[in-house]
Amino acid sequence: MELEQLRIFISVAETGSFTKGAKRLYISHSTPSRAIAALEEELGVRLFERNNRISALTPAGKVLLEEAGKIVASLDTLKEKVLSEK
Repeated sequence: MELEQLRIFISVAETGSFTKGAKRLYISHSTPSRAIAALEEELGVRLFERNNRISALTPAGKVLLEEAGKIVASLDTLKEKVLSEK
């Protein structure tokens, strides 16, 4: 599990769309699909219920969103603290 995958997952979950999630992060529209597929493969669970569009997070997806948000926020804070010591 990579930090960038978690950032992408959070963006897609918050926007409800692979396309909107990609636009928010200024990445290509195919990158979120690959990142989410890799996370699902690694974890062995589905993170989103899918129809033609993402309809909702699965229970596992909800857990990942909550915990990934904490991890990303913590790492962002760490980075700010380190950079402020320059």
